[in-house]
Amino acid sequence: MDLFFNKKLAETYHSASQRARVLTESWVVENMFCPRCGNLHLSHFGNNRPVADFYCSFCKNEYELKSKTGPLDKKVNDGAYYTMIERITGNKNPDFFFMNYSKENQCVKDFIVIPKHFFVPDIIEKRKPLSETARRAGWVGCNILIGKVPQQGRIEVIKNGKIAEIDEIVKKVNRGKALEIPDIKERTWLMDVLFCINQAPTEFSLAKIYEYTHYLSSKHPKNNNIQAKIRQQMQILRDLGFIEFLGKGKYRKV
Repeated sequence: MDLFFNKKLAETYHSASQRARVLTESWVVENMFCPRCGNLHLSHFGNNRPVADFYCSFCKNEYELKSKTGPLDKKVNDGAYYTMIERITGNKNPDFFFMNYSKENQCVKDFIVIPKHFFVPDIIEKRKPLSETARRAGWVGCNILIGKVPQQGRIEVIKNGKIAEIDEIVKKVNRGKALEIPDIKERTWLMDVLFCINQAPTEFSLAKIYEYTHYLSSKHPKNNNIQAKIRQQMQILRDLGFIEFLGKGKYRKV
């Protein structure tokens, strides 16, 4: 995997955004593998496709790329808010690639994969509508809040220029597939409880997760029995092998 862009591909483009798009997308085609099956090559869809940018010819999985010149720890700009929410709730999302690249050095610094089943409405931040004087007046965009995605869903292919092994990436992606829940409400609950568990030590108590009752109640105000729901989601995570029950209200993260 070559971390540097093929600068010759963008020589005929004058727009900075077009140059960035050509360089980042061509890098994926030339260097990136399929994180789902390990196929060493991805294919590029035609331009202006409304959903995905790339697909794997072997397993047929689809991917969308978002690039920026900055850290991937908080948020990344995306397109129309309501379209994104519709895609998430209708399970029409592709998996996402997020790239942090250096404009000065023309190379990739960080690259992560977030599988589609880690997307819930809560990680999509609604931006203010464009002003009345804007060309697309009233249009509402969104940000993807990467920092709110549980760590199991933020799979690092490249970190600070260091490249992970393909087999390890495929293993992590397929491990997370156990969390693939079509029902958006149940998926949201599972992601919320998993996020809370990730804040706890390796070994923790049920009482520790109960400390997030107020936080979860604010996110799910219609649920009047938050602690019962916590126990239910922890049982699911235990059955899926993400946590281990040690007895007497004690657990260990796996």
